Parts: sequence; C-alpha cells; structure tokens
Amino acid sequence: MSDRAADRARYDRATAHLDAPVAIVDLEAFDANAADLVRRAGGKPIRVASKSVRCRALLERVLGRKGFAGIMSFTLEESLWLARAGFDDILLAYPSADRSAFAELAADPKLAGAVTVMIDDVAQLDLIDASRGGGSEIVRVCLELDTSLRMLRGRVRIGALRSPLREPAQLAEVAREVARRPGFRLVGIMAYEGHIAGVGDSVAGRPLRSGAIRLMQATARKELAVRRAEVVRAVRAVAPDLEYVNGGGTGSVQTTAAEDSVTEIAAGSGLYVPRLFDNYTSFRGRPAALFAHPVVRRPGVGIVTVLGGGYPASGAAGPDRLPVPYLPEGLRYDPQEGPGEVQTPLIGAVADDLLIGDKVWFRHAKAGELCERFDSLQLVEGDRVTGVVPTYRGEGKTFL
Repeated sequence: MSDRAADRARYDRATAHLDAPVAIVDLEAFDANAADLVRRAGGKPIRVASKSVRCRALLERVLGRKGFAGIMSFTLEESLWLARAGFDDILLAYPSADRSAFAELAADPKLAGAVTVMIDDVAQLDLIDASRGGGSEIVRVCLELDTSLRMLRGRVRIGALRSPLREPAQLAEVAREVARRPGFRLVGIMAYEGHIAGVGDSVAGRPLRSGAIRLMQATARKELAVRRAEVVRAVRAVAPDLEYVNGGGTGSVQTTAAEDSVTEIAAGSGLYVPRLFDNYTSFRGRPAALFAHPVVRRPGVGIVTVLGGGYPASGAAGPDRLPVPYLPEGLRYDPQEGPGEVQTPLIGAVADDLLIGDKVWFRHAKAGELCERFDSLQLVEGDRVTGVVPTYRGEGKTFL
C-alpha cells in the first residue's frame, strides 16, 4: 500500500462517524511541518502568519513550540481580537483604514502594547491620528519595504504591488516622520518577497519556465539581500532601538534567514502545505490540511459526482488556484465543468471503486482560505479524531 493510500485509509477510519463535507488537520503532519520550518530558519524565530492558519487553537499549538514567536495578522480587527484572547505579539502585515479599530487600539494600553500596525505612507499616520478619538496610547509602527525585482531601468517589475517604499532614503524619511510625531513608535521593518517565497520553481511539465523562475529568484535574492541591508542601516540610524526586521515566507525560509539584517522569518502556509507548495525544490512538506466531499452520484463508467467542491483560492484566476482531488489517487476534474459550486464530477478509473457516501479527499490551493469554508477542523492523530477545534468562521469571525 502506498503512503497516500495508507493516509486515505486512516482518514476514512478516523472520520467514519462524520458526514462530509468535513475538514481535517493531520497533527502528525502539522507538527512535522512545524519542525521543518524551524530547522530551515536556522535559529531565527518564526512569526506565524495567521491568514494561513485561521484557527486560534492551532496558532496556540504552534506558538507553544520552540522556534516560533509572535503572529503576523491580516486585519486590524483580527489583531485586536487575538490580543484580547491573550496573544501578546501581533504584527499587522497590511495597512488598515479601520477607524473604529484604531480608536480602540489607541484607547487600550493592553491592545496598544500587543499590536504593531503597518504603514508605508505618511497619510496612514494622518488617518490613525484622526481616528484616535481621544485615545492617547503609543501606537507601535512597522514600515514595509517593496521587495520587487526591477530590471531594464524599472520597465520590468517582478513581485507584488505592495509598498511604495523601495530605497533606503525613502524608508529613512518615513522613519523620521514617525519619530517626529507624538503618539507613535517605530519598532520594525517588514519585507515580504512573495516572488521568491510564494512562487514554485519546479512546475510539472514546464522545464523552461521552471528554469526561468530559478534564474529570476536567484537574481532577486541577491538584489534584495543587498538592498534590505542598506535599508536596515538607514532606518536604524533614525531608530536605533528597532525591535525586528521581518522577512521571508514558507518558500524562502532558509535563504531569507541567511541574511544578517533579518532578525525573524514569517511563515504559515508551510504548516498546512497546500497544493501550491508542491512545486518547490527547496523543501518538501507533508499535506496536513484536507477536506472531503461525499460521493452522491455515479453518472457513468469512470465517473463519480461529489457534493460541493468549488473552493477556488485568491490570486490571478487559473487552474493552479483550484483545489485538487487528492485521495483516492487518480481522480481529475471534467474539463467542461471543473469544481462546481454545488456538485463536482470527477473522472478516472478509480471512480468505479467508489460507492455512494464514500469520501473523496481534496487539498486546497492555498492554506488558511480553506477555513473560510468550514466552521471546525477535525484533529486527526493516527486513525482517530482526537479533537475538534473551531476555525475563525466557527467563532463567528469573518475578517475579510
């Protein structure tokens, strides 16, 4: 029996008492992935990206392990909720325009001490000040560096359209503005190199594309390492008590950790290992988060239909944003239908071995977005469900 077939047998036994749709996290795989992230970080702490987990119980589990420290959140409302729940080191990874949440932050010493907000524009400081509503707490601030690779005198850009702050002088000037303003303290720099950390370099059946990605990433790593170090020096000249320089992502943990200027690494997707991480040469994780849909029809030979399944991931639309049928092996989508909102036909010889009511297991394209579809996660150890924990959705929280 192959490893995947053995996993299917375990998951089916563990959830035999549960009707699908159902979502699970294999705790052995989750913990093994956490250990691998720590190994690749080489002694630098890992800040957990909450958007890739979206479950408080699993955030607590991973933060209880040596090598992990702090959360990287995705909205200000989420950040305040986590702080009230007892998490005390939360870096908001994206700028916010949530005026009511800024008023809460500025009025509460516990929240203000636990949460750091992201800026890349002086206008964001203006918005925070206008939102204080009399709150006088010091707001902790982090600057975001644009990590994109620019070539041909800027005519070609590779990387996410995020921060406008690119050069050391630009970040130093914003740092001086933070220092000049009462009610703010600059504590960090963040730089997420998504074109390195979030793009697989071994695309199945695309050797030329894979080679071009590896060349681009090697060039980008070299350019960014030099520029990031220059930025850190420039900002530390203004704010010598800077607490951290955050960088990386699951796909670039070891290379980002090798930079002396980086003090901590961000990662989260590597805990669940969704399908987008199948295309990396730098590491191999174990799929830990899966969901199952039940077989409800057998339209013909070599075809079954499952209930639901249309869970596309965010990003530019394309086949790589779709979940994949994973267990049993050998199933694929009908190209005319794909994964449907209410039902999904699946094709393959193995379909003839499936009965009405059997489960088909899928992997989501991205990590935490799966939790927006389920209100709980079944925690599997071996061939048993040993716990059930709510997702953000299960706690009534849909932050975006």
